[in-house]
Amino acid sequence: MAIQDFGEHFDIKKLWAARDVARDLTYELSSLICPGMTEDAAHVLYKELCAKRGIEKQWHPAKIRFGKNTLKNFKEASDPYVLKEEDLYFIDIGPVIDHHEADYGETFSIGSVFDHKHIADSSVKIFNETKKYWFEHKCSGDNLYDFAQSRAKHYGYFLNLGNHGHRIGDFPHHIFFRGGLNECQEEVIADAWILEIHLWNTSRTFGAFFEDLLTSKEC
Repeated sequence: MAIQDFGEHFDIKKLWAARDVARDLTYELSSLICPGMTEDAAHVLYKELCAKRGIEKQWHPAKIRFGKNTLKNFKEASDPYVLKEEDLYFIDIGPVIDHHEADYGETFSIGSVFDHKHIADSSVKIFNETKKYWFEHKCSGDNLYDFAQSRAKHYGYFLNLGNHGHRIGDFPHHIFFRGGLNECQEEVIADAWILEIHLWNTSRTFGAFFEDLLTSKEC
């Protein structure tokens, strides 16, 4: 069993459709998040959105991080925090849709703080530049993160290598590989991996996160 295999029920169109639903869910949830809200309240909203769409399973627990909690690694618990008028936050969700795993994450800024908007925009730019590098060079996962780290330095940020990409596919992908994308020594194939970019600012006061499917499909 190879680390980039899929299950017998894998359907690439279902994977793409699941990814699109996850992105739509992220934006819909973002439209409901506002200053004065806690992360717990945002999680309740997410559960309500999933129920409305008939989504009953998550392959990983949703992570909704406000303010200073945007520095946290995936498994770290958030500190109590109330979203401010000038702030940023990210959403990271992993619903299972039609027996296929989705995983999408993005950072949003509230107010007019330039540094908040800049780090959020930079996380998307670094993702796109790393994806382009992967597409052109057909490289391994560790090479991808070496490149991503260099781009993070270029934009003036630290790349948190504690939050790395991972396999994706028909549920559950863990039967093939539980490690990170940065541990993949093979040429990374399309539509099998999530690339994660988690940035910290130099003073370690806030961060930004972006993740999406590594695919050659236009999306």
